[in-house]
Amino acid sequence: MKSVIAVTFAIAVCLFAGPALAQEAPPEALADGALSARVVQLFLLVTVLSLAPGIAMMVTCLPFMVIVFSILRQAVGLQQSPPNMLIMSLALFLTYFVMEPVFTEAWRLGVQPLLDGNITEGQAFERAVEPFRVFMEGRVSPLAIDRLSEATGRAIDGDRTQLSILVPAFMLSEIQHAFQIGFIIFLPFLIIDLIVASVLMAMGMMMVPPSLVALPFKLAFFVLANGWVEIATAVVKGYGT
Repeated sequence: MKSVIAVTFAIAVCLFAGPALAQEAPPEALADGALSARVVQLFLLVTVLSLAPGIAMMVTCLPFMVIVFSILRQAVGLQQSPPNMLIMSLALFLTYFVMEPVFTEAWRLGVQPLLDGNITEGQAFERAVEPFRVFMEGRVSPLAIDRLSEATGRAIDGDRTQLSILVPAFMLSEIQHAFQIGFIIFLPFLIIDLIVASVLMAMGMMMVPPSLVALPFKLAFFVLANGWVEIATAVVKGYGT
């Protein structure tokens, strides 16, 4: 959380300090190009912030969390409870728990030296991306990398996969893993549906919707099993945190 607060503070300082620098910068600063460098940094910062939702979907475990909780909601039989905003908020916080070491390392290696003026923007990008690369390489499926490499005709350079191949391969691997977990979550609720449907058919109650009768039993089963806490804990532990 400290890294998030530091990033927010840095953004505020950059946004409010920009006009002041433009008004109070001495001619020597203008001649040395210091103001131009600050403008480039602000431009890059705004670009990254505008692409933040897409970046979170591409290089973090957020898609996995969202898919698992969406399948869980559908398995229970509830269409709008919990709502999409609540599922997304829960997925975001669990993603932060998993990705906090990666965020901290990216800040230490890339962002902080850039703010201190010790490295260039290109070097900062390479250093900040490296922790995310390590995280993705630890979760990506080798089969996805091989298939994408064959599809694009790009050979893998040693042990270092290109980001243009690593990122989509990581996303496909996370989606595949999420559907595997969703299948396991779905099985107990499917069994309850089958039992209720069989009982209703044996009683001759053909006109009663089995899903309507099974819903209270599935809710009771899920509550007694402390389902939300157990599943949230399991998906977080699955990332080795």
